[in-house]
Amino acid sequence: MNKNNPVERLINGIVKENPTLVLMLGMCPTLAVTTSAINGAGMGLTTTAVLMFSNMIISLLRNFIPDRVRIPAYIVIIASLVTIVQFVLQAYLPELNESLGVYIPLIVVNCIILGRAESYASKNGPINSFFDGVGMGLGFTVSLTILGAFRELLGAGTIFGKVILSESFYTPITIFILAPGAFFVLSCLVAIQNKVKNRKPKEAGQPVASAGCGDCANCKNSACGSRSFFDMTVDQKNVDNK
Repeated sequence: MNKNNPVERLINGIVKENPTLVLMLGMCPTLAVTTSAINGAGMGLTTTAVLMFSNMIISLLRNFIPDRVRIPAYIVIIASLVTIVQFVLQAYLPELNESLGVYIPLIVVNCIILGRAESYASKNGPINSFFDGVGMGLGFTVSLTILGAFRELLGAGTIFGKVILSESFYTPITIFILAPGAFFVLSCLVAIQNKVKNRKPKEAGQPVASAGCGDCANCKNSACGSRSFFDMTVDQKNVDNK
């Protein structure tokens, strides 16, 4: 699939290069605001809105922004969008705006937004850049919502404010809505994501994206990266023995 295809950009942001679980970007809001599922979803969707339009605007202006002032120009564009989004939240979702607090203005320097502006939007067309922002934003939203849901469930027995685990048979574990709980739940989600992504096939010689078949000595797949590493290691040992 063409890497500049809009559908691929969506899949890339949500799965392949998920900013939270794969690229480990935006850790400050990820760990700070995900005390509940609604906070995680709110932060993610707010960031998505800024990502979409900042990517598109920067792409449209990429041939007019001088290279030596591109980062300040990106920040001005992003800051303007963040200000608009914050005004909208203050008008229509004041409780969410108060809950997210200072982390909404800090979207201006969020490394996800600046990273996509520099690495993708400044080099590609506005349509693909828009969908790249949508994909990255949705990936960020899904990750924060799942993280917030787990923390809220374990720490308060609720999800989106609705009681799931009654206090009559479950005692909430308060640490999960504190900072240490955020690190613990995030590490578990990253471990699960890595386990699913790097699953090894049972049969020797069957290629996979990263980990190889696990039987390098008997593998006949010359295109396997793991086997190539194995061969280089064996060759180096033979040289050392000589």
